[in-house]
Amino acid sequence: MNEQTLKSEPVSASARNNNIDTLRGVAVLGILFMNIYGFAMSFAAYQNPLASGGTEWYNLGIWFFTHIVFDQKFMAIFSMLFGAGLVLMATRADERGAKYRGNWFRRNFWLLITGALHGYFLWFGDILFHYALIGMLIYPLRNRSPKTLIIIASILLSLGILMSFGGGTYMHELRSQSAEIQALKDSGEQLTEAQTTTLNEWSEAADFMKPPAEQVVVDIAGYGGSYSEVVEHRAPMVLMMQTQGTFGFVIWRVGGLMLLGMALMKLGFISGQRSRSCYRKTMLIGYGVGLPLVVFSAWDLQAHAWEFIWLFKVGGIPNYIGSILMAFGHIALVMTICNSDKLKNVRRRLAAVGRMAFTNYLLHSIILTTVFYGYGLGFYSQVDRIWQMLIVILVLSFQLWMSPIWLNKYRFGPAEWVWRSLTYWRLQDMRK
Repeated sequence: MNEQTLKSEPVSASARNNNIDTLRGVAVLGILFMNIYGFAMSFAAYQNPLASGGTEWYNLGIWFFTHIVFDQKFMAIFSMLFGAGLVLMATRADERGAKYRGNWFRRNFWLLITGALHGYFLWFGDILFHYALIGMLIYPLRNRSPKTLIIIASILLSLGILMSFGGGTYMHELRSQSAEIQALKDSGEQLTEAQTTTLNEWSEAADFMKPPAEQVVVDIAGYGGSYSEVVEHRAPMVLMMQTQGTFGFVIWRVGGLMLLGMALMKLGFISGQRSRSCYRKTMLIGYGVGLPLVVFSAWDLQAHAWEFIWLFKVGGIPNYIGSILMAFGHIALVMTICNSDKLKNVRRRLAAVGRMAFTNYLLHSIILTTVFYGYGLGFYSQVDRIWQMLIVILVLSFQLWMSPIWLNKYRFGPAEWVWRSLTYWRLQDMRK
């Protein structure tokens, strides 16, 4: 058979990079410390601890802790790993003389479908839809040099800041206009259709980011109902996130991070191939600059009472930048440990979680929607942040225990098996 006609095959266990699997395991577990907020209470509580989750010192302390250590950091790593995966898979296919383009787009097509179904029928906070969409867009850049990728990534990430600032500025103007229009309405003046539209637009935006008590009641009732009622309640949120959210924020942030991941893969950084000195310097810079930025971010948001317009215009920028630097620090720390003889059992378990990242990510949604939504245990908006962290630890402990056991018998996680079978258009051998 001519080498150029070879088809790409799934990566065997022996050919996998354990450092990357371990880092992926760290990332998929780390994102749950923030995602739990989206499962347990209203969306506004993710950024604003006053919205839900308890205002006692220990609950506020949990918000500060998760904001500083986890918020956007592990999702940044997860996004970079997706870009790194493209480089890794394409490189392996090129080395074998195999065609890969079709497999990549089929892979992302099925991920797109899975993400859409996940969002509408399981949990609104899905990220798979966006990963698949952006994964298709970045494919033409796979052969670019690390320098070029870093430049393009920096441009995209900068545009994300500008989009956020622009959105905050727009909402600031919308609030001012609405105040004037409301004054006219209160004085008895008849409003025009455009003025009414402006009032409604501001009311919807304000209720979304800082829901009043009656809106919280509606949200609790929506997620406290039957399965069909929950699906109906979250559908508008999913649609907004997959449309406005994509073009207003995700494509710039996630796209930039994926390109950074591609560059870091080409440089050997994200696979553990750099020197110990390189990783030490990265930790020094990543934590030394990133940590003060995110600590300042937490203090600044608190000083402005977590006001959402401030968050979009200015308040979110320190964490936006600092989270990337801290993500570099986290990656360097994991690679340093992976290249040592330390924590072998922990690394083995994390690598198993990483090899089953797709399954474990979906399992988060299955477990936690069952815990919090009305068709399950119905604990939505009833669990303080401090107890949410206990739930996170229990879920992560289960996955660290379960993943190695599963992979002792099977080659893939259940979701990975379905995904690979659809990608390569034939059933994969499941058992070892």
